[in-house]
Amino acid sequence: MNPELGGPERSLRVAIVGAGPSGFYTAAALLAPKPQNQVALSVDLIDRLPTPYGLVRYGVAPDHPKIKEVVRIFERQALDPRVRYLGNVEFGRDLALADLRRHYDQIVFAVGGPSDRRLGIPGEDAENSLSSTAFVAWYSRHPDFLELPVVLDGQAAAVVGIGNVAIDVARVLVRDPEELAKTDISDDALRALRAGGPGDVYLLARRGPVQAKCSPAELKEMGHLGGVDLLVDPRDLELDEASAEELASDREAQKNLELLRAFAARGATGTTGDRRRIHLRFLVSPVEVVAENGRVSGLKIERNRLVPGRSGGPGLSGLSARGTGEFETLPVGLVVRAVGYRSLPLPGLPFDERGGIIPNRGGRVLDPASGEPMPGLYVAGWVKRGPTGLIGSNKPDGLETAEAMLADRATAAPAPAADRAAIDATLAARGVRVVDFPQWQRLDRLEVERGQREGRPRVKFGPVAEMLAALDRPS
Repeated sequence: MNPELGGPERSLRVAIVGAGPSGFYTAAALLAPKPQNQVALSVDLIDRLPTPYGLVRYGVAPDHPKIKEVVRIFERQALDPRVRYLGNVEFGRDLALADLRRHYDQIVFAVGGPSDRRLGIPGEDAENSLSSTAFVAWYSRHPDFLELPVVLDGQAAAVVGIGNVAIDVARVLVRDPEELAKTDISDDALRALRAGGPGDVYLLARRGPVQAKCSPAELKEMGHLGGVDLLVDPRDLELDEASAEELASDREAQKNLELLRAFAARGATGTTGDRRRIHLRFLVSPVEVVAENGRVSGLKIERNRLVPGRSGGPGLSGLSARGTGEFETLPVGLVVRAVGYRSLPLPGLPFDERGGIIPNRGGRVLDPASGEPMPGLYVAGWVKRGPTGLIGSNKPDGLETAEAMLADRATAAPAPAADRAAIDATLAARGVRVVDFPQWQRLDRLEVERGQREGRPRVKFGPVAEMLAALDRPS
C-alpha cells in the first residue's frame, strides 16, 4: 500500500507552472498552517523566465509602484524552505507533461494570459496597430517584446477599451516623460516618449459610462495628470433607461459617473498649446484600421446605441452595443487594442477555445470527453477563470484550487520519481540552466543598483542572455 501523500512517510510533491500572482497565491494557500490537518509538502514554482512575479513585473504600469509591493509577500513564500523557484525552465520546451507527471504528484498550471483578444476588423495587422499585451510588455522591458516596432512620432493615438489596462496605456502615452524617468519604465519606451509622445489620445468605449470596467481610482488619476486635459462630451453621459437601472445597484459605476460628470463640466483646464489631451469617447466601436503604405493612418469608428442582450465580454451587463451606421475616422498614427488578455493552449492539456481557458471545475482540470477531473492536474488564475479581476483576485482563486488539491491527496497516485534530486537530474541532463531564487535575488540587487545610479527604483535587464551573463560575472 502506498503511503499517504503529505503524511509523515511521504511528502506531497507539487509543481506550479507559472510564478506570477496566481502561482504564488496558490503556493501560499498550500503552505498555510493547518494545525488540525498538517500536510507535509514541497512546492517547485516553475517559470520560463529567470525573473519571477509575472504581470506584477511586466504588466503593472511603471508609475504604479505601490501595486508592485505585493512582491514582498511573494518573496516570503519563495524563501520558505518547502519552496523552490526553478526559473528559466519552460513547459513544452524543457519539460513535457509526462515529465511533470513523473516527478510531481500534483501539477498546477498558472500561466496567465500571454496573448490577447482581437478586434476582428480590416487593417488590424497594419504597422503600429498593436495589442495592449505587447505594448505594455514593451514599456515594461519584457524579454519577448524588446524589439516590438513601436513608432511614437507625435501623432495622435487611439486606445480601444475602457478597462484598467486601457487607462494605463493612455496614461503612459500622455504622462510627462520626465515623471516616467523616475520609474522602472523601459529605456526604449522612455526615449520614444521623449522624442514624440502623442499630443492627443482617444480612449474608446463601445458601450456607455455605466458599463465601463475601469476602477474609480484609475479614472480619477487619469483626470488629474499634470499638463493633461481629460475631455468628456456631456452628451455621452446621458443614460438610457436600462443603464439607469444598472447604475442604481452598482456603486463603482456610480462613482465613475460622478467623476465623469465632473470632468465633463470642467472641460479643458489650460490654454497653452503644449498640453496633451485624452478624449474619452463612449458608445463607439472601431470598424477599420485605416492604413497608408502599410502603416496606421487612421481609425474608422461607428457610433453605437445600447440594446438588450449580453455584451459578450466578462461583465454582467444585459446591454450590448449595436452600430447606428454613423461613421467617423480619427486621424491617428497608433492604435492599441486593450480588449482583454487571452490564455493559449498548453501541450497535452485540453483547451476551451471559446472561453480561452483550460476547462476545469473548481480548479480541477476536466477531461473534455468524460467531463470528469483528470487526476493530478489543476489550474489557477486567468487560465482557470479568464482574464478578470485585479492581482488580489488571484488570492481566493488560488485558495479554491489549493483546497481541491489537498482534498484530493488521499486518492492521488504517487509520482514514481517525486524528489528534488530527480527533477534536477532531468533538467541537468537536458542542459537546462536553472535560475534559482537566490540567483534571482542577485539579479534584483543588480537592477536596483543600476537604478540608484540614475535616481530610479531599478533599471531592468532585458534579454534573458543579459540576465544570465550578469549572473556569470563575479559578485
